[in-house]
Amino acid sequence: MRRPPSLTLRLTLMFSAVATVVLLAFGWVIERSLDKHFEAEDIKELSMISRVVEQSLTTLAPGADPAQLRQRFDDLLVGHHGPRLYIRDASGKVLYSSLEPELSRVPQPDSEQLTKESVQRWNDGRHNYRVQTRQVTGISGPYTVVTAVTIDFHLVFLRKFHHTLWLMVLGGIIAMGIMGWMAVRHGHRPLHSMVEQISRISTDELNTRLAPEAVPAELTELAESFNELLQRMEESFNRLSNFSADIAHELRTPVTNLMTQTQVALSQARSAEEYREILYSSMEEYERMAQMIGDMLFLAKADNELNPLHTEDIDLEKELHNLFDYYEAWAEGEHVSLKLEGTARIQGDRLMLRRALGNLLSNAIRYTPENQSVTVQINQTKQNVTIEVQNPGVPLPAEHLSRIFDRFYRTDPSRQRSGEGAGLGLAIVKTIIESHGGKIAATSDQSGTRFTITLPG
Repeated sequence: MRRPPSLTLRLTLMFSAVATVVLLAFGWVIERSLDKHFEAEDIKELSMISRVVEQSLTTLAPGADPAQLRQRFDDLLVGHHGPRLYIRDASGKVLYSSLEPELSRVPQPDSEQLTKESVQRWNDGRHNYRVQTRQVTGISGPYTVVTAVTIDFHLVFLRKFHHTLWLMVLGGIIAMGIMGWMAVRHGHRPLHSMVEQISRISTDELNTRLAPEAVPAELTELAESFNELLQRMEESFNRLSNFSADIAHELRTPVTNLMTQTQVALSQARSAEEYREILYSSMEEYERMAQMIGDMLFLAKADNELNPLHTEDIDLEKELHNLFDYYEAWAEGEHVSLKLEGTARIQGDRLMLRRALGNLLSNAIRYTPENQSVTVQINQTKQNVTIEVQNPGVPLPAEHLSRIFDRFYRTDPSRQRSGEGAGLGLAIVKTIIESHGGKIAATSDQSGTRFTITLPG
């Protein structure tokens, strides 16, 4: 794939293109203005000569001497800038004609244009002229008067100006290109500074932040977005680091127990019953490790969206009654009762939701005092379904509530072997609920702890 041109090059070319259009437009306007100015001056000169000739023709007596006529019109042309004159009467007889050019060869306009003082450009093969043709009524009848002035000087001036204009345009384009390149380079300094700062950031410096107030307004949003990206990366990196440390910590305990039990078993000869007891103890550790690995695998698949939902219609009341039957024996052993209120139907993955609700129920039973009840309440509206799992007990501090859904997090770190598991249960619950497009929140006060699940209806 072809790499797009640099921003500096594109902006420089844009400056140059704008300069070209502006300079050409100004040059065209100036050139047209000069041409119109020269044309107006020529027409003014021609009109003045024509009016003087007209006044002379209106007083011209019939049968005037040709030599006197020539002298008379020669005198009329004195004081003007080299005009040429041609006069003929209605019969075609020439009263006066300048020596050159031969104005009789000028194309004659029609009668309507003659009354409007027709002006045209004409070339005799050597010079360019602006020619005015008009009809004048004298004592002896109508006359055709052709007046001409040379415009070679004007055309030469305009050609030189046009040449100079193109040189100026070319120079302006080059100058604007260089100035535009310098301006863009100077304007990109804050961006280059940001790139230098970003290039120095490593995994050990994820707490580095760009200063939005120190960059131009156009880059403020970029700096803020990058800071937010760094914040998310830092949080993810910290979670990953803590996750790795927690895995090592959680696996170290059962592995250490297994090694210790094995060393004790091998230290001396034992009976078959004693070996059986050691194997049963080891089996408990293996089961604990298998559960932990299964939970971590589930979360890893969820992070990479490898746990597809098998959606079906679910009767929540029926599912919770089945869970109550499953946990009933344990709850009775803890002297805890289970209560269910409400009913609802949703679309979701039955096995995953059963696992999430089961984790919440086991967590609630574990922390409910004796002779108390765990209450599950279901509410359904047109927009969503809420499931509240509430248990009485000692309220959780706020610092625990903010992290209760973190992986490997325990409200009481000292309770490593009390049946709490590896601290992944609530993290799995949150992952399952969010995969269904829902949310889960925890609150705690003197009345107990409440987990509230909100799912799309």
